[in-house]
Amino acid sequence: MTTTVLITGANKGLGYEAARRLGGLGWKVFLGSRDEARGREAVEKLAADGVDVVLVQLDVTSDASVAAALEVVRGHTEHLDVLVNNAGAPGHAVTPSETTADELHAVFDANVYGPVRVTNAFLPLLRASENPRVVMVSSAAGSFGVMLDPDQPVTKMHELAYSSSKAALNMITVRYAQALPDVRINAVTPGETAKHTFAATDMNQHKGQLTVTEGTDSLVRLATIGSDGPTGTFEDRLGSIDW
Repeated sequence: MTTTVLITGANKGLGYEAARRLGGLGWKVFLGSRDEARGREAVEKLAADGVDVVLVQLDVTSDASVAAALEVVRGHTEHLDVLVNNAGAPGHAVTPSETTADELHAVFDANVYGPVRVTNAFLPLLRASENPRVVMVSSAAGSFGVMLDPDQPVTKMHELAYSSSKAALNMITVRYAQALPDVRINAVTPGETAKHTFAATDMNQHKGQLTVTEGTDSLVRLATIGSDGPTGTFEDRLGSIDW
């Protein structure tokens, strides 16, 4: 039976690379993209490389879009083995003293409410799988352990929305894992926290030291675990990290 995966925000960056790598394993990839034209370009590139891929227009901030995406996926499969909640928003790096509720809301809508919308909508399809897995793409910026280490570069970035949204996503991961023991649910960050490195993507203006392939190592690792694999963990490329 073909393994199926839905990846949100997969038209570029980490999501696209995850689609390429998992598709290369022979998986059927549902490529979620808010922008349909960019999503179609990504699908065409992957298909040309032999990936079994289906475009799913998906805006994680919209209930209607998530519902429509579910129907698209249901039209192709009766089960979903893996959900990768990758879509996210970086915010505008506004300092805490200048952050507005609107700034927080926009980032939380994508990074916190989005994964909840998508996970809950696709849970019936996930539970139809023999080995359902959910990977939440978080960030070391959401780790209290990282943020309390003055040697970590991210502590010098005095913003509020992105880091707090990823901290919330980490708690969401733990709570889902506790409530749904039949699903393997884990959070990942695309970097090597102990080495103070992260992957180069559009979100960080390609300032990261790791390649996008290296950045997806933790994602691919947890997407491919067996039914006896870990759940409720937070991992980077090198292994488990502090919450």
